[in-house]
Amino acid sequence: VQLVESGGGLVQPGGSLRLSCAASGFTFRRYVMMWYRQAPGKERELVAVITTAGDSTNYPDSVKGRFTISRDNDKNTVYLQMNSLKPEDTAVYYCNVRWGIPVRDYWGQGTQVTVSS
Repeated sequence: VQLVESGGGLVQPGGSLRLSCAASGFTFRRYVMMWYRQAPGKERELVAVITTAGDSTNYPDSVKGRFTISRDNDKNTVYLQMNSLKPEDTAVYYCNVRWGIPVRDYWGQGTQVTVSS
């Protein structure tokens, strides 16, 4: 299993970024995908979940209405569109899949998002 995130960077408050996560090594369309983030000194937190067909998503209140997760099962890629970014969104963002027998978490290398003026 390999997950490769991209799209992070430095953005001003109120700006937007679109993160991508290219997946390989498993049957992507059969698995729920997630985005997490981890800020310095804080625990990793879930920010978005998408079902296998992409017909249902879920977000914590901290990002609801600003972040949108989507997926392209033909491209084995999951996206995170982030709008109206705030300084508190600054973190390393990771995509995640729970796969295997026994099931375990797989993570990408992460992509840094910095929101600052």
